[in-house]
Amino acid sequence: MAAERRLDELMRSCERSAVHLELRDGYMRDDPMYLAWRKGSQYDQADRASWWHPWLELVAETTGRGVLVRRARVVSEPVSEYIRFEYDVTFRNVAVGEQVRWLSRRRTTDLALPGNDFWLFDDTLVLVHHFSGEGDKVGAEVTQEPAVVKLCASAFAAVWERATPHDEYQPV
Repeated sequence: MAAERRLDELMRSCERSAVHLELRDGYMRDDPMYLAWRKGSQYDQADRASWWHPWLELVAETTGRGVLVRRARVVSEPVSEYIRFEYDVTFRNVAVGEQVRWLSRRRTTDLALPGNDFWLFDDTLVLVHHFSGEGDKVGAEVTQEPAVVKLCASAFAAVWERATPHDEYQPV
């Protein structure tokens, strides 16, 4: 399978599950949405048009097909400013049917975690994301290597089991 396959294509082709493990404390810090949030902008949850975008439409379509979409975030505590931003906008993920959980990095010491964020589709295919030290995406790769699939599946399951559901988590 070609490494250049895009996330949206993989979401559209999955049939049962799409799980995402996030391991960084910051991403794309020049993102206009993040910069606006830093200046005090807040989304009105009732004004869907103000926060809706194509990614959310894709997730809504995917969950609407019966695909289980879950995201787990491993975060340092106290959380970074960027993670606080992510927490504040996660209502959007939940609104489109994605399940989201949070886990303090302190509670992961005994877990075998991969070195990179990933998506795992139908327990058979992994999309690995690569980021710069500043959190900018610098590449991705797709693999069906059994050892990588097994590590990612077990890592996600272990994090998910310990993590706190979004509606119960309070950033420290």
